[in-house]
Parts: sequence; C-alpha cells; structure tokens
Amino acid sequence: MLMSALKPLRELENAAEFHARHIGPDAADEAAMLSVIGQASRRALIEAIVPASIKRTAGMQLPPAATEAAALAELKAVASKNQVLKSYIGQGYYGTLTPGVILRNILENPAWYTAYTPYQAEISQGRMEALVNFQTMVTDLTGMAIANASMLDEATAAAEAMTLAARVGKSKSQTFFVADDVLPQTLEVVRTRAEPIGITVVVGPAAEAGKTECFAALVQYPGVNGDVRSLQPVADAVHAQNGLLIAAADLLSLTLLKAPGEQGADIAVGTTQRFGMPMGNGGPHAAYMACKDEFKRNLPGRLVGVSVDAQGNKAYRLALQTREQHIRREKATSNICTAQVLPAVVASMYAVYHGPQGLKRIAQRVAAYTAILAEGLKGLGFGINNAAAFDTLHVQTGAKTEALLAAGVKAGMNFRRASAQSLSLSLDETTTREDLGAVLAVFADGKSLPGFAAFEKGVAAMIPAELVRTSSYLDHPVFNTHHSETEMLRYIRALSDKDLALDRSMIPLGSCTMKLNATSEMIPITWPEFAQIHPFAPREQLAGYELLNEQLTAWLCQATGYSGISLQPNAGSQGEYAGLLAIKAWHESRGEGHRKICLIPESAHGTNPASAQMVGMQVVVTKCDKEGNIDLADLKAKCEQHSANLAAIMITYPSTYGVFDTQVKEICQLVKSHGGRVYVDGANMNALVGVAAPGEFGGDVSHLNLHKTFCIPHGGGGPGVGPVCVVADLVPFLPAHRSAGVGVASNVGAVSAAPLGNAAVLPISWMYVRMMAADGLQAATEIAILSANYVAARLSDAYDIHFSGNIAGVKGGGVAHECILDLRPLKDSSGVSAEDVAKRLIDYGFHAPTLSFPVAGTLMVEPTESESKAELDRFCDAMLAIRAEIAKVEAGQWAREDNPLVNAPHTAEVLLATEWSHGYTREEAAYPVATLRRQKYWSPVGRVDNVYGDRNLFCSCIPMSEFEQA
Repeated sequence: MLMSALKPLRELENAAEFHARHIGPDAADEAAMLSVIGQASRRALIEAIVPASIKRTAGMQLPPAATEAAALAELKAVASKNQVLKSYIGQGYYGTLTPGVILRNILENPAWYTAYTPYQAEISQGRMEALVNFQTMVTDLTGMAIANASMLDEATAAAEAMTLAARVGKSKSQTFFVADDVLPQTLEVVRTRAEPIGITVVVGPAAEAGKTECFAALVQYPGVNGDVRSLQPVADAVHAQNGLLIAAADLLSLTLLKAPGEQGADIAVGTTQRFGMPMGNGGPHAAYMACKDEFKRNLPGRLVGVSVDAQGNKAYRLALQTREQHIRREKATSNICTAQVLPAVVASMYAVYHGPQGLKRIAQRVAAYTAILAEGLKGLGFGINNAAAFDTLHVQTGAKTEALLAAGVKAGMNFRRASAQSLSLSLDETTTREDLGAVLAVFADGKSLPGFAAFEKGVAAMIPAELVRTSSYLDHPVFNTHHSETEMLRYIRALSDKDLALDRSMIPLGSCTMKLNATSEMIPITWPEFAQIHPFAPREQLAGYELLNEQLTAWLCQATGYSGISLQPNAGSQGEYAGLLAIKAWHESRGEGHRKICLIPESAHGTNPASAQMVGMQVVVTKCDKEGNIDLADLKAKCEQHSANLAAIMITYPSTYGVFDTQVKEICQLVKSHGGRVYVDGANMNALVGVAAPGEFGGDVSHLNLHKTFCIPHGGGGPGVGPVCVVADLVPFLPAHRSAGVGVASNVGAVSAAPLGNAAVLPISWMYVRMMAADGLQAATEIAILSANYVAARLSDAYDIHFSGNIAGVKGGGVAHECILDLRPLKDSSGVSAEDVAKRLIDYGFHAPTLSFPVAGTLMVEPTESESKAELDRFCDAMLAIRAEIAKVEAGQWAREDNPLVNAPHTAEVLLATEWSHGYTREEAAYPVATLRRQKYWSPVGRVDNVYGDRNLFCSCIPMSEFEQA
C-alpha cells in the first residue's frame, strides 16, 4: 500500500520540476512531432543527427534539480553572504535611485527585456525611439554632434575611442596618451586593447598631453580623484600635434559643467550607470560614445537613425549597418556586436522622467553636499587636494588612512584608497544629510562636530565660474512632458505596444536562441544583495558573488568539458577576444609569438574574423563544401601552407549553416598537428549541452553566450555575457583584473571594466542551471534539435532546406538546432525576396527568422526548446500560407509588383484608408489566417526605406514640428 501511494506522489513532485515549464512540447507533442519527422523516438533522432564521434563520454556532474522556490531560497542564501555597505568609492560606479515606474515597467517587464536586436525595424519602433532618446540625451549633454546607441562599458568604450581616433586622425604617431587620473580599470582595458595592434600607451598628468607626440589623448572629466579642470588647454595642445582629444565624461556632472564638445573634445565616452541602473557589482550598464559629425561613418557600435516608411511617414531603423563588424568580417575595425540596450533604455527613460530641470537638481544637490563635506573635513583638520570638484573629494589622511578605511567599514561605509596617504570620497544621488554626518563622524574620531549650519552658510559648489555650463540641453519635448507617473507609465506602454517580443510570440531567429527567460530566473537581479554592491568594494564584502562565480563556473565547466572559465567578458564578442588573447599569450610564452595566422571557415560568425584582427592575427578563410561542412582538403592545404605561423582555427559548432560536421575531431587534430589551437565558437551551444562537449571533442577555447543558451534575456540587443572557457594549459592566460587585485603575471589584461563583467545578470544563468540540472539541460538540447527538425520536416515540401545532414529516414534531411530556408528559387520564379517574406511575417504576427545570414536570400530558423508544438505549428502554418501566396504570384493571380508580400507589412492606417487600389483584398492583407481575427499585432509603420535613412542620416529625436506637419 505504501509503495503504491509513493508512485503518484513522485508524479506530483516531478510535475513541480522547472524543466517541465521551461520546455514547450510535452510527451504527446513530442510523439506527434517525431511521427512527422519519421523517427520512432527522441533518442533515435539524436543518434541519427549527432555524430557518434563527439558524444559525451560521461554525464554532467551537477546538483539535482531544485524547484523554483527552493532555488530562489538557495540563491538568497548565497546573496546574503554579500555585505551591502554605503559606497563612497566612486571610480565610475555610484548609488542611484531607479524610479519605480521604470523599474517595474521596463527593467522587470518582459515586453522590454525579451525583445531582440532591432534588425527588423518595423516591429522595433518602440525600443528604437527609446534609443534615439538615449542618443539625443548623450549628444545634448556632451555637446557632440552624434552618439551611438550604447557601448558595453566605459572602459571598452574608451578602448574603442582609441582605435577610432587612430583611424580617423591625421597623426602618423602610434602613441596614445592617457591622463594619470583616468579610471584605473579604463587604463587597464585600454592597455589590453592597445598591445596586440601595436599602439604604445603613455601615462602622465593631463597637462602634459600636448608635450607628447600622440595620435590621441584620453582625459577624465572630472578625474578619478574629483579634479575638475578645463579641457580646452589640453585640446589645444593635442590638436597642435595633429592629435585628437577623447574625454571620458560623467553625464550627471555635465548638467552643471561645460560640455566636452564646447571645450575642443573630438570624442566623448563614459557610462550612464548613475542614470537609474544599480551598481550590480559592475554591470550591466550602458556606456556611450559620441563624436564630431565628420567621424560618424567610422563610429563603432549601433546607430539608430530616422528614415521614412513606404507611406512617407517617419520611422526609425538601424542606420549604416554596413559598418557593423559582422558584415565587414576581417575588414572590421571593431568586434562590437552587442550593445547594452536594456540599460540604455533605462538611462534614457531616467532622463525622460526627470527632465533637464530634474537632472540639474540632482546634480546641484550632489555638488552642494560635496562642498559642504569639504568644509566639514577642513574643519576637522583634513586637507582637501581639490581646487575644484563636482562629486568627489581627494582627502589628505596621512598616517590615518588605513584606520579611517577600517573605521568607515565598521560604520557601514566604504571609502576609496587613493594613495597610501589619502582617501577619496564620492557622493551621489542617494547621499543624504544624515550620510554627511555619518562620514564626518568617522573622520572626527570622537571629536565634537559643528552643526551643519556652521559650515553650510555661504558654501558654494566647488565649480569654477569659467566651467559652469550655460548652454541648454534636453530641450526636446520628450524630455519635458512625461514627469508625472501617469504620463510616464503611458509613454512606456505606448512604446512597448509598438514592438514584438517573446511575450507576444516566438522569435525564430537562427543563431540567436530566443528562449524562455523565466520569471523566477529574473527575480534575483533586483535583490539589494546583488544590485547594490560596488565592484571595487573590499573582497570580504563580495563573498556571495565569489560563491556565485565559483558555482556557476564549475557548472559551466561540466557543460562544456573545459577546465577553467572567466565570466568577465560582457558580450560574446568580448569572449572571443579574450579567448584569442589567451591563445596569443600561450604562443608567446613558448617563444612562438610569430604564430599569427588564424584560419576561419567561410561559414563562421562575422565576429570571428573581427575578433581575430583585433588581437593582431591575420585571417585566412577556408572553404566549405556543398553540404555546409568545412572542406577538409582545403583546410589541409591551408594548414600546410601556414604551418610555421599557424596560431589557431575558429570554428562554429554546430556550424552556422545548422549542421553537425562529422569531421570535427579530425579538423581539431589536423590544426593541432601544425601547432595551432582550436577555438570553438559557443554561439550554437544550445545544440550541445548534455550531448557533446567542445572541451572533449577537440576544442581548446570556447566562449559561451549566456544570453542565448543560458537564458539571460537579449534585452532588445543587450546586455550579454560571454564567458571564455579554456583547457587546462590555457587557464593561466585567462583575463586578469589587476586594478581590482585579481590575476597573476601570466594572465592577459582586463577585457571589461569590472572583474565579473555584467555580474548582476549572472544569477539568471545560475537559476537556470540549478533548476534544470543535468537531465533537464540535456532534454532542452534534444528538444531544441527535435523542434528544428520538426519545422524543417513540415516546411521541406514547400521550401528548400539549404543544408542538412541528408540522413535517411529523417524528413527534411536532418538538421541541428536550426534550419535554413532557401528562398532564392522563389525569387527567380515569383520576384518575391527573402526580405518580402520577412516583412509579410509581421502581418502574421511573427518576428522574422534571421534574414540573409549566413547565406544571402535565405531565412535561418531556430525554434528553441521553449516553444510549444502549438506555437511551432502556428509559425509553420504562417510559412505555408506565405508559400501559397507566393504561388499566386507565380501563377499570375497577383502581380509581381503588387501583392501582399511586396507591400508588407500593412498598417491599420493603410487598411482603413478610403482608397484601396491593390489587386488583393483588405482581408487578405490583414487576416491571411483566421486566428488573426482573434489576436492581431499591427505594425506601427509600413516598410522602412533603408536607403533613404542612410542617405539622409539623422540620429536624434524627431523635431515636433515634423509630427505637427504630419
């Protein structure tokens, strides 16, 4: 009786397991999908598709699956090991107050955090408007002509500015000057970036920049210890040497200080962290880059520009996409692929919510408190090194330095050690009068404190009159309208309603793995124990993050088969870069620094050749065969030709063509026999976890995309996390972070501003692995492969599947986790292009699959394991209905130049117009399938004109007069 009662109890317990909620198809769905594919079981399908030679030798050793509630409780215990003290460290990270309406309706809203990069402009109008607001905010505050739509962090933005200046400047020098009061982490990342490409970094006082012949100089405004100095003399001196001036500027200070663009700066960079994003142990935070107008076509990162749609209405789009590294490949000037869109949206909305006057009031309060604190410290006998300051004081503490640091911690606050004889204190938006009193009490060490009134009277901000800002900023109505919570709430909702994200429908993007970002995974990121931690707080206060790092890296090692992992890279592109730096350093450690040839198959991700050239390697492209596999004969020839100088090969596995190359072990062995190392791009790891491990089948290095395989959401185009994973002999070459006291001599330099990169989003992946466990993760991989093959099977009679394994008995031929639909024959027969199909899918309520990558004229579909059979069928039904529409064009029932595909997407305005002159009905345009009558997404704009947008480049908020005229 007891045993029979236990069976239903186990069934009830299993029903509570998270993986049953994460994975879309249930057992009945799985059986139905397998019958369409022509396979008897999921195991049989996997055996047929995944090469036996690469299958794991042992399962992943992970803790057993925890329920959502249990995992949250366990992670809360990890978080509680962090100590949240009041931070006065500064150094680019500050306390901030995220307005509740932004926290709840953007940062915690899946309509915003599950969206993808806005490559399909028509269904991304909301987030692109928010990004145009961001760009306008940055250009206004910095006084520059144009800004991009965010960068990864301030340090990498400064490194990108260095290479931008080297490209566009007139100087022939290879020297880059960095002022000695630039943020230490920025200097470290700049040095890491400079060395492989032959740039010499010289450090000295800012005033000496003009005495060094350099192609550019980087200065901090205000400096790390708080000094505020005029940029104009430095700019003049650097310009006299044909160099350019880069200013790393604090945006909040620029509401009070004269803008860099008004003082001769050519490029401005910085972080927007203090505009509403918690410190989060270092990230994610949106950095910015702005520059003069003449540099705009060389500006790295993404630009959102204004264009027009098919009806002539204003519409947003990503501008000048041909600049992007994945298109330029080995000719790229940057490998930046990910921005920090969600944090950029938060920062822009912070500016919208507060407006120019609100931001100025916050800055004035910070500046006033800084001046008051300076007077109080002087009254206690401490010298202040700053002649001028905004939010940071450099205090002469002499022999009391260590005692004051310890006393501060005991009183619940962290100060920054500026030197052995001094401390620096940085104030922020969260600083109160009570905080000032508490700081002064620590410095008083028992002495009586004068009342505030005694030193408040007559105290003025420590900003020189000649540097007080007089120019206006944020004049556009968007920054002067939405100041009540009601208006702000409606503005945020109005923008999100324009967009398609995972909260509305599947996003079947090949190579991008748009899967469930579960609510239980997202909850911990706003816990104060994770969110309110300064990345340079004393190490003992970061015990929770250290444990999180230790556990997550151990679990990821189990998933990948590697020996060591660094979580520092804050994007997949940064992970590639860090991995290639490790390979480069390993060769150099053996006296083989001449090995600089990097073999890259023509099927590779565009980031691969871009990353290779960033570390000073020479890219040699290898061929692929007609099945999408690496051409082994060509690879052998290239290996032999470059044997003496071969550094590495970069392969994507499964390939970007969506196939498992059966010769991958031979490929790895071949390259190693010629002295090279093997880099396996982890972008497609969702087809491998639990089934095969790159570290076992021949990889030496991989990066992972935690924003793909391990469930960190894409956030409209960022944040991302790109851990770099390596075999044992490369572990000593993983990135250090010496400015935070992390690393040994063999480690390569820092690649991100913070030691743990985008640390605040790591709990998402921790939760995913903890709740899925080994069996759940393997099931997710297998269902992802099953789902892709189901889509291929259902569509194979209507569309050519471009690459497949041609496996007997598998309808559609057998693909990995994604399949490529070749529309080129249909273009010839009907005139309908892959882009027309992508836009027509909008009318059906879908984000298009990946368009024309990796093969022009194709659509690459990746359904992931999270989508139910019902949703997969809805997508397949849409694609089959579109094929029937194409057939009508082929048959002459609809004209080539006038049909629902070439005119898609159809807006409500177009469909409701009095005149309708098309050769198809309004119903055929709006409701091609009956289910759309119940639930319909309406595109806010018609098809966007890309050419117009590039020819008439405009990247700021649209003047209200144009809306009024419309």
